[in-house]
Amino acid sequence: MTLRNGPSEELNRQGNEHFSRGYYTEAYACYAKALECDRLTGDRRALVTTLGNLGNICAVSGRRDAAHTHYQEVLELQKILGDEKGIGTTLANLGNLRADAGEWDRARAYYLEAFDLMTKTHDEPAQAVLFSDLGLVARETGEFEEAIHLYERSLELMRRLGNLGGVADAWRMLGRTFLMQQRYDDTIACCQTSQSVAERLRDELRTGGARYVLAQCYEEMGRVQDAVDLLEQVVHMDRKFRLPKLEENTQRLNALRARLAEPYQPRTRFGMPT
Repeated sequence: MTLRNGPSEELNRQGNEHFSRGYYTEAYACYAKALECDRLTGDRRALVTTLGNLGNICAVSGRRDAAHTHYQEVLELQKILGDEKGIGTTLANLGNLRADAGEWDRARAYYLEAFDLMTKTHDEPAQAVLFSDLGLVARETGEFEEAIHLYERSLELMRRLGNLGGVADAWRMLGRTFLMQQRYDDTIACCQTSQSVAERLRDELRTGGARYVLAQCYEEMGRVQDAVDLLEQVVHMDRKFRLPKLEENTQRLNALRARLAEPYQPRTRFGMPT
């Protein structure tokens, strides 16, 4: 079968495959080669695809300035092409960069501009994700009730669209919000639901995400053994998928194991056992 955009389309396909497996260096190399092809052909739609992929790979690799540059070029091309739906997605990506940098006001501004376009184009799948993005901004700026409301809107829309991965994400984000409020019972309920949905999907990454939040909850509650049991599974997944938090989570797991190994120290009052 002849590929519509020749080498560029095949290189992007290969890059996407590497990306999905967490092989970011290999993915970047494929996208960079695809960009060389697209610059030669001048195919604007192919450029949008390739530059968007490069923006995504730079974003997840922590190269925010490079990601911003790629997304801005995508945005200009989409404006020329009149692609309002695409513009909404790119504005959301720019918002994600600002959120990653902790620039919450700028992130919210991008998200709200994106939301207006998504509403205009009736892009409900993108709106479902954006509700969660706005929920993150609200949560991180201490607006917990607004965050819960936004995550619930995301959950409702994900359910209606049949996006079970999104359903699992929304439950996990609700759980994290409740954890920040020390609402432990609500946290456990949300995370267990998220984990159950992810397990049905056989989605190891989402399952691990739910376990990660649940482990933190158990640790705060003093249920150290339960936290260790979950974090062991999280670290196994980190190692399997070469995730960036492997070292951090391994250190945390070792610290929890050390707590379990400590001899029991009875509570004392004025230095005397009680």
